[in-house]
Amino acid sequence: MKRLAGLAPIAVLVAVLAFAPAAHADIKDLEEGAKKEGELTWYVAHYTSEGAEDLGRGFTEMYGVKVNVVRTTAQVAYQRLLQDIKNNQTICDVFSSTDVGHYVRLAAEGRFEKYMPETESKIAPTFRNFDPAGFYHTTSAGLVVLTYNSAKVKAEEAPKKWQDLLDMKWKGKVSIGHPGFSGYVGTWVLTMKNLYGWSYFDKLEKNKPQIGRSINDTVTALNAGERQVAAGADGSTLFSASRGNPLAVSYPTDGSVLIIAPSAIMKGTKHPNAAKLFMEYLYSVEAAKINAKHFAIPLRPEVPSPPGAKPISEIKTIRPTVAEIDKGVPEVIEQWRDTFGN
Repeated sequence: MKRLAGLAPIAVLVAVLAFAPAAHADIKDLEEGAKKEGELTWYVAHYTSEGAEDLGRGFTEMYGVKVNVVRTTAQVAYQRLLQDIKNNQTICDVFSSTDVGHYVRLAAEGRFEKYMPETESKIAPTFRNFDPAGFYHTTSAGLVVLTYNSAKVKAEEAPKKWQDLLDMKWKGKVSIGHPGFSGYVGTWVLTMKNLYGWSYFDKLEKNKPQIGRSINDTVTALNAGERQVAAGADGSTLFSASRGNPLAVSYPTDGSVLIIAPSAIMKGTKHPNAAKLFMEYLYSVEAAKINAKHFAIPLRPEVPSPPGAKPISEIKTIRPTVAEIDKGVPEVIEQWRDTFGN
């Protein structure tokens, strides 16, 4: 406590409370309380719409509690939440974004309920204790990788590293998402800037990429044959391939971008028991199996990787720090608009 000695009493109290142990709850009590509340609303950007709805349905089947799934891109979910806050509305119970900068800002404003899921101790160690203060927790993980239409591009000709997308042979053939909408894309753009400088995107612009919003829009572009290669998400690409579409993944030799996406319970939630129970559920084996079914990385170690996906232990991964994402993503969104004009 020596470092706290010079602080005013209120500052000491704030510091102590911020790092006090997060609250736990008896699961049976949560179940009973959640059933009385009857529902919760989930703002989520982690998954495809189909995957998010599947997870919500799984929770309802387990506990008889309705999940109102509001699936959007990360920045849209964040803006919706900020609008709720501005209007003094408490609509969202659990917030799941792919941009960790959102959590840094919201936690600093006291917008989250501190809660430590009992089941967090059962997920893979890599994903535990993401926020030591206990306000938000890893509930999803995925990769941004090179993807391609395997009917139009042979495996040996597919891009092998990120700079391959700059080759003029791919002019008019590249698909990407938009960092102003997608947390996955924002983190990818920041990572490329860290690796290669903004000149990477000045060069990419010359290849006239098709720019969607969500990173999952790249799947649509590849499937339609509108584009041949992309910076896409491994999960949605492999899921589409499992449905018989001609898509494939190339894990870049300079590193797949690892996305760690948290969830948090909103302060003042109208459904506190349902929200806490839902956080517990997101760490369950059942939820991990649903994630694997949709080709997301399962957080529970006893659930195997999806078919066709490399285990995370066999992949070279790169990612910015939380502090870099918090500061850097808003900056690259502005740079992006200057370069690509949208």
